[in-house]
Amino acid sequence: MKNKLTTVSLPFDNRQDAARQLAKALEHYAGKHPLILAIPRGGVAIGRIIADALAGELDLILVRKLGAPGHAEFAIGAVDEQGKVLLFPESIELLHISERYLQEETAHQLALIRSRRARYRPGKKPTSFTDRIVIVVDDGLATGATMTAALKAVKAEHPSRLICAVPVAASESLAAIAAHADEIVCLAKPDPFLAVGRFYRDFSNLSEEEVIQLLDQAAASPPAFILPEDSRLIQLPCGPLFIHGDLTVPKPARGLVLFAHGSGSSRHSPRNRIVASALNALGFATLLMDLLTDEEDHHSVARFDIRLLTERLQAAVQWVLQEPELSRLPIGLFGGSTGAAAALQVAAARPKQVRAVVSRGGRPDMASAEVLLKVQAPTLLIVGSLDTEVLELNRLAKSQMPGLTEINVIPGATHLFEESGALEQVSQHAGAWFNQWL
Repeated sequence: MKNKLTTVSLPFDNRQDAARQLAKALEHYAGKHPLILAIPRGGVAIGRIIADALAGELDLILVRKLGAPGHAEFAIGAVDEQGKVLLFPESIELLHISERYLQEETAHQLALIRSRRARYRPGKKPTSFTDRIVIVVDDGLATGATMTAALKAVKAEHPSRLICAVPVAASESLAAIAAHADEIVCLAKPDPFLAVGRFYRDFSNLSEEEVIQLLDQAAASPPAFILPEDSRLIQLPCGPLFIHGDLTVPKPARGLVLFAHGSGSSRHSPRNRIVASALNALGFATLLMDLLTDEEDHHSVARFDIRLLTERLQAAVQWVLQEPELSRLPIGLFGGSTGAAAALQVAAARPKQVRAVVSRGGRPDMASAEVLLKVQAPTLLIVGSLDTEVLELNRLAKSQMPGLTEINVIPGATHLFEESGALEQVSQHAGAWFNQWL
């Protein structure tokens, strides 16, 4: 866990001033489409500015402090939107708090959470945290109870990276949350601390109407990865169901690359969208798909079911071959993580249609040795140098593939290629490979 502390002058003028300074400390996440999760109400004002500055997506993380009897601001624990409870045993013991009170307070706060969700985001499901860079923000940390509950709730959904970002915090609170985040960004930890509002000239409460307005403004803003004008949402038939895809076809198109996402990801994967955008600029059509339904995606077994992923990708290729606009385009496959194994299985089954394969941080070893022997399409395996285990698995897979197979190692990159410039290198190598073979 990395802890970044920046020196600033206190007090902040207001939340907007604090947010602008915090956004500068987070600028290394600009362009990576981070998900900014704001703790309402004050955190929403912070989150809106940070999301705009980083070209990220803004949503809420709803957690509530459990207050002591007669002292609502004194935290004895917290509860998240799923009803998971974090308790402070020392405070509970010190105040002789009964189990009945804890149950009643938890039920009360959970009801407030659900009421807020209905008011703030009517009809909108909470955003998925899986495989995303997630930055949880608030206007400050006093006890850290609410932030701890928020981080634990997000971590359970397996984000690619989890960051806690606050303008000001008590040093003991930062220490308490250290185990729950990959990185902490805090502008100041004054001593003595006393209260968050003490470090703002204007710390007036946000009304619920202001929170809703900030969220509505964020929803109305163009997303960082808005589909190009030549893109459209399609439905791909796959047995008794349909899977969704985003199809982009430049005019003229030189070839078509189908994306097979990895476990826990989707067609909205920011990493795949970065690569797809680069390929579109080179004149390649791209098809990003949800290989799993929402229900399937909640089960880890389905995420690692290579046979199922392969069937879905096969159905997409079959659909492409029947579309007049696409049927004559040479086909390439781009696979990430487990999606790489599915891509290789399809390439082995369709040697005449699949002209090239690129794997990003992929698991080609999850395709059987028999399948690897049959892959005729030129294959590029892109792996981060620091992703040592996956790198060895890729080398093993390469040794089993008699066809043209190359490994391209990105120096200093980890499994998700979050490092500065890493995804740009992936895009360049993928573009060059498809440019050569399509």
